[in-house]
Amino acid sequence: MKAVRFHAYGGIDVLRVEEVERPVPGPGQLLVEVRAAGIQPGEVMIREGARHGRWPAVFPSGQGSDLAGVVTGVGPEVRGFAVGDEVLGFTHNRASHAEFVVVDDVNVASRPQGLPWDVAGSLYVAGTTAYASVFAVDPGPADTVVVSGAAGGVGSLAVQLARRRGATVIGLAGERNHAWLTERGVVPVTYGEGVAERIRRAAGGKVDAFIDTFGDGYVELAVELGVRPERINTIRDWQAAAKVGARTYGEGSAASAVVVGELARLAARGELEVPIARAYPLAQVRDAFRDLEQRHTHGKIVLRP
Repeated sequence: MKAVRFHAYGGIDVLRVEEVERPVPGPGQLLVEVRAAGIQPGEVMIREGARHGRWPAVFPSGQGSDLAGVVTGVGPEVRGFAVGDEVLGFTHNRASHAEFVVVDDVNVASRPQGLPWDVAGSLYVAGTTAYASVFAVDPGPADTVVVSGAAGGVGSLAVQLARRRGATVIGLAGERNHAWLTERGVVPVTYGEGVAERIRRAAGGKVDAFIDTFGDGYVELAVELGVRPERINTIRDWQAAAKVGARTYGEGSAASAVVVGELARLAARGELEVPIARAYPLAQVRDAFRDLEQRHTHGKIVLRP
């Protein structure tokens, strides 16, 4: 089978699509033929070696955690799934950017009828991170919450989940994404110089919570806006969070098939939109990451093995 591999830390050019042996499911595991697998900014940092101290790679390394596909094999003691089932979920083994992947049965949920493969295959990291981020700052109907990177893979879901709680949501994004935010009940604000004053005007002077999906100074901005540290959550700037006492809830805080399954059901019912920026065939994995690393996409980028 074909799978993405890299044999040393480096830039996009270290990524290869190689022929490897198809894995065999063990006890409690499924073999899934992958139909779609999302890609993540965190995978860039791992591949470049920037997170070696936290998430070291063992070479040759695979990639990918998000996945959706069809069960083609089951190991002993599997519960609740059979060959032919359509599933979505995740692996912690950096292995979903491939034609086939072995996953634990507790890490997948059934794909709801009508949910597009691209959406199903890109829900785990972005969805659970958005879910955890909203949970961390606990917005309610009386609150105004700001979300940085509001049109990105995580941000576009976080603004919707915060709106579902009844909060007033201000989304920081480029002007080309303002219409999308407005249509979903989010107050769009352009990022860049003068953003603090623009947020104050949009909020009527009061900001209760801040979700940072971008990094690059937004934790400090939240403090400047008067947000209490326990109601600031960042998924990118852990150093700033430690300095001010902000939260760092992310994917790992909500990493369960139960959460992924609930997000999938919301998406299938049309109650949660999961924007798909672009989809690439597995052979074009370098192009997919080149696109991702520009950090200007609206929604998720997906690989289709």
